[in-house]
Amino acid sequence: MTKDDDHEFKIIRELKENAKVVWSDFSLFENFTGTAAPKVVKFAGINANDRVLDVGCGTGVLALTAARLGAKVVGQDLTPKLVERAIENSRIFGLEVDFVESDVEQLPFENASFDCVISQFGHMFAPRPSVALSEMLRVLKPKGTIAFATWPPELFMGRFLKINGKYGPPLPKSAESPVLWGDVKVVTERISPYVESLVFDRNRIRLQGMSVGHIRGIFETGPGPLKNLINKISNEPEKLDILRAEINKSISDYFEDNHLRLDYLLTRGRKI
Repeated sequence: MTKDDDHEFKIIRELKENAKVVWSDFSLFENFTGTAAPKVVKFAGINANDRVLDVGCGTGVLALTAARLGAKVVGQDLTPKLVERAIENSRIFGLEVDFVESDVEQLPFENASFDCVISQFGHMFAPRPSVALSEMLRVLKPKGTIAFATWPPELFMGRFLKINGKYGPPLPKSAESPVLWGDVKVVTERISPYVESLVFDRNRIRLQGMSVGHIRGIFETGPGPLKNLINKISNEPEKLDILRAEINKSISDYFEDNHLRLDYLLTRGRKI
């Protein structure tokens, strides 16, 4: 390993450790993102007794929704606190789901272990998409289904994440923006060599809020990168005002009837 490779490896490792902190309180949003879970499960075509892996499972909303159908589900996530919450949720649901702390770029499962590999706004945050996709496909059986929900770059959440990226630290050379997983052209280029019957669709979830400022406040105090970013630039009032103005503009374009529309991309394919 060269010095440059070693330096890049350290940056990637630091990025992952930071992600554990940034997303550690995502349980605050679990009911909100949970409304997409039945749609993703239906889109993936999951059936009873299917062996399913939920990548980047968070607090388990997608994994548990699949398990309610009788599927045999494993959920994995990088963040220990989210895995703890997922285990707690499985007890509340009264469902047996195996939740494990692991890295999507190094999944602790044997080749061809699952009938279906799914992800809901999870795998897209792995810094190296080619590595994450390779691992997801490795553990998927031939003719098995890979299906996921991601945020398109041109719609609200994609714009929101790009704003955060602009004000945050630059990505390492080997990493790519998570919103590229929401670009149909990019996803097709990444996945089409390995799957057949590639299908795309769109759906949406809604975040309730009484005003643009109220919605922004939810993101500033809730889980995700904005809260950390606000803390870092809290002593730079001009920069903070510009950031908030950009966030307000992106929210206002999708705010209606006391809710924020968040449209997402659905992708499904069958492993060759």
